[in-house]
Amino acid sequence: MITRVALAIFWFIHFLPKPVLNVFGAVLGLGFLLLAHERRNVVKKNISSCFSDLTETQVKKLVKKHFLALGNALAFTSIAWWGSRKKIKEIAEIQGWENFEKADQHNPVIVLAPHFVGVEILGIRISMEKDAVVIYSHQKDKVFDSFLKKKRERFSDPKLYSRQENLKKVIRKLKARVPLFLLPDMDFGPQDSLFVPFFGVMCATTTAPPRIAQLAKATIVPVIIKKKPNFQGYKITFLPAWKNFPTNNLERDLKNINEFIESHVNQSREEYYWVHKRFKTRPAGEPPFY
Repeated sequence: MITRVALAIFWFIHFLPKPVLNVFGAVLGLGFLLLAHERRNVVKKNISSCFSDLTETQVKKLVKKHFLALGNALAFTSIAWWGSRKKIKEIAEIQGWENFEKADQHNPVIVLAPHFVGVEILGIRISMEKDAVVIYSHQKDKVFDSFLKKKRERFSDPKLYSRQENLKKVIRKLKARVPLFLLPDMDFGPQDSLFVPFFGVMCATTTAPPRIAQLAKATIVPVIIKKKPNFQGYKITFLPAWKNFPTNNLERDLKNINEFIESHVNQSREEYYWVHKRFKTRPAGEPPFY
């Protein structure tokens, strides 16, 4: 019941003009900051661990800025879920699409999307341009899980595979030249992960990007979503395809991925998805992180 009411509220706000939507996003973010105690502690722990040079006051300021960015992204996600094609294009501009097209002419493509707060907008906006394979995690709330799958299929016919399914299906689609949309920075547990540093903290990092790229002879094209100035929406930037990836050194490949993500997080630290328990899985013998 709570999920249905929340979705009804988000349906209503997608009609709002951008200035009002920005205000709603700010209120939503502050609400999370004040009421979501567990997630606030997760954000604080993540930020203070990744940026040990920050003072306590600076950490608190960054935590607040993160929740404001998260609230804004959630508010604009309502447009991605219910808005028209025209409206979605107005709030999510794509740059560098030629980098994807160039890579797509020659090889299967893995679109590597680090988990910034606007990633849901990113996925739906890309689906307006190209069908893709998507590996997703089931949501605990069955109503929300069904809703998300339906909204991600609004404008295309994506091939949605859960993480529990056999990767052979994903490889087969990639070889058939259907691009794979992949998030490389979620904690999926110790299986199929290696511990490599992320901002100096050892982090269980999925081996999927280099493994799948190698098996499918695919090219990695990274994509980043960031807020536009003055809260006018989001800019999605496709960067040039990675050369000489993967290598024969899996650990080095994963370090390269994390270092790439770090470089873009440092450009706008508040927009990274710090509410995720990125360091939940620990090396053997270490105490719990959270």
